[in-house]
Amino acid sequence: MGLTIEASHIFKAYNGHEVLKDCSFVFDRGGAYALLGPNGSGKSTLFRILSLLERPDRGQVRYLENGRFISADLNLRRRITLVLPRLGVFNTTVFRNAAYGLKLRGLAKGEIEARVNEVLDMVGLTKKRWQPALGLSSGETQRLGLARALAINPEVIFLDEPTASIDPVNIEIIEEIILTVKSRREATIIMITHDPGQAQRLGDHLLVMKNGKIMARGV
Repeated sequence: MGLTIEASHIFKAYNGHEVLKDCSFVFDRGGAYALLGPNGSGKSTLFRILSLLERPDRGQVRYLENGRFISADLNLRRRITLVLPRLGVFNTTVFRNAAYGLKLRGLAKGEIEARVNEVLDMVGLTKKRWQPALGLSSGETQRLGLARALAINPEVIFLDEPTASIDPVNIEIIEEIILTVKSRREATIIMITHDPGQAQRLGDHLLVMKNGKIMARGV
């Protein structure tokens, strides 16, 4: 469980403006990495390239399993997941939203039910599983996004500001969920945050970006 990600000499520019400049780093299997930096530092661009949403102009991102490189195909994409700050939910129940990725993968009904019940319990939404997802608060919606991501048992989890624009109670709940995932699973976690305290609480490794490069590293 968990994959290593190797970013080598990544460059990326938009409209002639260079956003990433020779950015390299190895994200080891099973580690939790918190990415910090001011707006415009390149965090989001690196995040999208690492998660295979975009291609670099130069350089490469390679995924490794037990020292062997994995092709960036559909099978690999199904082993990674993203949780974005503005999560889209379907106009159906909480349960069916959480089950979406499992149904796409063709799992049996009993397996889907067991996994969804497990993750809804983990994020504290068990009592709301048959309620409409569109009726959830913003904090509950973000927790549903975590449940939907965790249900597929991902080997890499990308979290883009997982507590942005939500109330303090749900921030605490979501941080506890992430800590639980770290303790119970072996997934590689890469998280963008603007909160240095949160980075310290949740990350095993802190990476500070500035001017398109990783400038500082800490544990």
